[in-house]
Amino acid sequence: MKIILELAEKQQKKAFEIINDTGIIEAWKSVGADINLVGSLKTGLLVKHRDIDFHIYSDPLLISDSFKAIQKISENPTIKKVEYVNLIDTEEKCLEWHVWYSDVGNEIWQIDMIHILKGSAFDGFAENMAEKILEELTEETRNIILQLKYQTPDSEEIHGIEYYKAVLKDGVKNFQEFLEWRKSNPFGGIMEF
Repeated sequence: MKIILELAEKQQKKAFEIINDTGIIEAWKSVGADINLVGSLKTGLLVKHRDIDFHIYSDPLLISDSFKAIQKISENPTIKKVEYVNLIDTEEKCLEWHVWYSDVGNEIWQIDMIHILKGSAFDGFAENMAEKILEELTEETRNIILQLKYQTPDSEEIHGIEYYKAVLKDGVKNFQEFLEWRKSNPFGGIMEF
């Protein structure tokens, strides 16, 4: 467990260094948006998967402002790829941005920035979920979640919420139990905690 905890600490420290290096927070604030860290980094459950998640809010939600923020972020030479998805006309009322950052060791980190219309259906959804997870997390359940994430093969795509729900709501304690839990609880898009 010590190796896993050390890796989690190292990865989380690196993630915050990347946030500072890229100027993400300042870039979004420069267009008048509110930006919130969400996901595994927010909850202290980042271990192996190099992924940083933000939810960003604006009203009105202007595509031009979103592109201005991403342009500032992309000027950093460590950003190697950018992906954009326009979901303004859906229930999500958002623009999805995914950027890939290459660190000094040439490890690639994915940074997901979801630019959401303030006051829409998903305003605060991820933030509230992170707070609920933090309220229920104990040292024991944190260690179980980190161990499950560490044991997951790199080729397997599992959403963080699956681990959290399995351990915190349904008492899963090991990887075999988790695999069984997943068979009974298939991920179908947005999973509430």
